[in-house]
Amino acid sequence: MDLPPGTGDIAISVAQLVPPAELLVVTTPQQAAAEVAERAGTIALQTHQQIAGVVENMSWLPCPHCGERVDVFGSGGGQAVADGLSRSVGAPVPLLGQVPLDTRLREGSDSGRPLVLDDPSAPASQVLKHVADQLGHRARGLVGRSLGLTPAGR
Repeated sequence: MDLPPGTGDIAISVAQLVPPAELLVVTTPQQAAAEVAERAGTIALQTHQQIAGVVENMSWLPCPHCGERVDVFGSGGGQAVADGLSRSVGAPVPLLGQVPLDTRLREGSDSGRPLVLDDPSAPASQVLKHVADQLGHRARGLVGRSLGLTPAGR
């Protein structure tokens, strides 16, 4: 489930309803965003969930003229979150990937056509495929498990 950032009632309620779920913490490079993401990740300690890892979104922009990396929003937020959560949980929490800015990623999301299919060689596609590969090899999952949830009104 894609939840809003932070540690509000929604995140805590969902964590309590789906305790066997694992968290994938998503942040951006900015320090303020990293601090919020780390606090959100600590919900896992309270709800006895595991943290699958951290993904840093909007990590960098390839310069359209020279191709060099431009750290538009700074750098290091994802690693800071992974390091902080590792200390909190007492086990390694990996930084799974740093997804660069790419307008085609947003456009593909809006149109329902993933960038990983339209341009598999794009830097954002390569990072997302790497993250998916790492998550696909995890032993735990919710596939085929009853979550004990029913739709409202039933």
